[in-house]
Amino acid sequence: MSGIDACLLEAIRVPGARGASVVDWTSGLPLGTIGDSPDGDHEATAAETAEFARLAAEHKAFAPSGGTDREDGELPVHDLILTNSDSYHLMRFVRTTFDSSVFLHLWLDRTEGNLALARIRLGEMAERLVIE
Repeated sequence: MSGIDACLLEAIRVPGARGASVVDWTSGLPLGTIGDSPDGDHEATAAETAEFARLAAEHKAFAPSGGTDREDGELPVHDLILTNSDSYHLMRFVRTTFDSSVFLHLWLDRTEGNLALARIRLGEMAERLVIE
């Protein structure tokens, strides 16, 4: 189990990491940030990634076949990966004791990072992250 600060320190150590944040996707607010952000503004990046995460989490098109029941605390989407010409954006949803409206966002350099390794590490971090 780790807190937000420990989780962010671990995230920024992922090879190729440019920046990371823990974001509440219902409000779009960052709960913590480290490193750089794509446009130099962590708050704006959090709001923009939250919009993307909210879209994926709330639409049935992205749910497992047969649908899912959010009552059990399980989100239909585990993670999101967005790629562009020079970087990857990985967003991993975090289960919490309240409403599971938190995700980890890792901004990864495309030439220096390893997408598969980063995805595995982000999943491990999300499992250990405790938000109270």
